[in-house]
Amino acid sequence: MSLDDSPLPCSILLLAGGRGQRMGGQDKGLLQWRGRPLIAHLQELSRPLTDDLIISCNRNHDLYAPYADQLVSDDSQDFPGPLAGIRAGLLAARHQHLLVLPCDVPNIDARLLADLWETSRSHPSVPVMVRQGEFWEPLLCIIPTALKNPVECAWAAGERSPRKILLQLGGVALECPDNDPRLANLNTPELLHPGTGVSE
Repeated sequence: MSLDDSPLPCSILLLAGGRGQRMGGQDKGLLQWRGRPLIAHLQELSRPLTDDLIISCNRNHDLYAPYADQLVSDDSQDFPGPLAGIRAGLLAARHQHLLVLPCDVPNIDARLLADLWETSRSHPSVPVMVRQGEFWEPLLCIIPTALKNPVECAWAAGERSPRKILLQLGGVALECPDNDPRLANLNTPELLHPGTGVSE
């Protein structure tokens, strides 16, 4: 499948609603990397692939709005974690599948998204997650939106782990190498700007 020919028939959710604790409380999606906000790199990759680009954010809505078709926010003000953003995305999504990407993996490429989508097409009724060895990456996933009610039930029962919920729902793996540079998680100032110790 070529992603250059037509949009993915799914909604895409960019997660940018965290507290940014490792960044000193800064809004991570708006931090600069290679001259642009992190969210801009993910938006550039995602924008050609969908007509339903959603950003989960809990502050700076006016700055995120130009990058998305719709914004969603957590239903509580205490930054309850990424599962809250995924829940909001599942409820807002206009398509039958939701591709989820965190804002701090700007090296993700179209090939990885194509591989995720192909795996999802082979397993259309269950979640698909990236996995490196034994380590699951539940924030890099595709979730059928038909599963939003079971996700809500798990949340209501107190579950906050996306990995546990997606595995309980029959999640399957897209295997990636342990050292895959596309999955580099730039979630600290040192990783965002190596050698400088600054985050802007």
